[in-house]
Parts: sequence; structure tokens; C-alpha cells
Amino acid sequence: MTSTDTRPVVSQADLAHLGEGTVAYLREMGSEELKGKFPGLPEIQPGLKLWALFAADGRPILLSDERDRALAGALENDLVPVALH
Repeated sequence: MTSTDTRPVVSQADLAHLGEGTVAYLREMGSEELKGKFPGLPEIQPGLKLWALFAADGRPILLSDERDRALAGALENDLVPVALH
């Protein structure tokens, strides 16, 4: 950036908090992927496809076998759902 550049500077810390409390990420995941994402999750049958909802900072919010239920969970918590692929 030059001294005449007027673009705002966004730090990594700012990016880490972007969407916090307002955005939730919805992602379809295989049951094998969930173990490290949801602490305390009991053993789940391998090969299942489930819908996971995460806070903007990556914290798990909920897990569902139906996409619509995961979306409803986001809306009930006043979060804007964003799909991840």
C-alpha cells in the first residue's frame, strides 16, 4: 500500500471475529469427519451424511440428520446461515 491508499487495513484478529454472533456456517459432513469437530460426540455409524452448524469462529453449534433442521437451528439463534461446500 502507498501512503495515498485509503483502503482500510483488516488485521488477522479482525478477520477472526468477522461474523461472530451473526453468521453460522452450514456444512454437510460424513460421520467420520465429525469426531474432531464436536467434542464429546458419541460413536456414530460410519458412512452417514449429517448437517453440521458452526459459529463464525468454528465452534460447533448443532448436528442434524436433516438440512432443514440445521437451518432452523441457525434461525432460532438469530444467525444468518451460510453454506460451505
